[in-house]
Amino acid sequence: MILQVSAGSSWLVRGAAALILIVHISGAGIGLLSGAAALLFRKGGRLHRVAGNVFFASMLVMCAVGACVAPFLPQPQWSSVFVAVLTSYLVATSWVTIRREAGGVGSFEIGALVVAASVALACYTSGVMAALRPTRLPSDGPTAAYFVFGSIAAFAAALDLRLILRRGVFGVQRITRHIWRMCVALLIAAFSFFLGQQQVFPASVRGSPLLLVPEIAVLGVMVFWLVRVRFNKTFSRAIDARARPLAQNRTPATTSVPDLTLPDSKLPHLRRYN
Repeated sequence: MILQVSAGSSWLVRGAAALILIVHISGAGIGLLSGAAALLFRKGGRLHRVAGNVFFASMLVMCAVGACVAPFLPQPQWSSVFVAVLTSYLVATSWVTIRREAGGVGSFEIGALVVAASVALACYTSGVMAALRPTRLPSDGPTAAYFVFGSIAAFAAALDLRLILRRGVFGVQRITRHIWRMCVALLIAAFSFFLGQQQVFPASVRGSPLLLVPEIAVLGVMVFWLVRVRFNKTFSRAIDARARPLAQNRTPATTSVPDLTLPDSKLPHLRRYN
């Protein structure tokens, strides 16, 4: 994101623009570093939780600034708005999934479903309009990107609907939901920085395959943990064993009728008369 301020602008406008840019860049940098740290630290450990919380906060700050500023640039970048909202949604739902009690469903999940469905609709609509427009606008961005991000949002919305209908998510599915959403958000941030902001790198590095290494690393770690959680029987059994008591506690209690039948030894002797 580049903020262009006219030469005749007041010191207040120039200072505000500089502050916005610093906050946006700082959020992105801290988000990338803390996200990488969360991938490296032992899962479930204190350092992993601290890094995850820092990643959550910094990504929300970065996305909020980007979504608010992008429409007011000299060439409004609505695609950046959609991506920022989608990234915020992924980070927030992943964080709430692991922080909330297993099986919990509330107004947050319903609101998240609305956000994801809205982003998917906006991306698909903008993609179709950009593809059918005779003359492309500088603010259009790659047409395929609209459909890629729209598909991610639609997939996430479908899973949100499934979660709501099933009244929550437990065990392996809960961990899977947390992993893929956090990793996709980090992957979007990595693409946006290493490929979308190549002007900050030396000229010798721009366009180099080296800029794809961070994205490939994040994607590889995500696939590794998804496969391990889903298909490693020992790992998945341990997760399900911890989640089973929580699922049972949420099962509606059934009314039982006490057994009032007395054993034979307690019955009075009945004489039979012919």
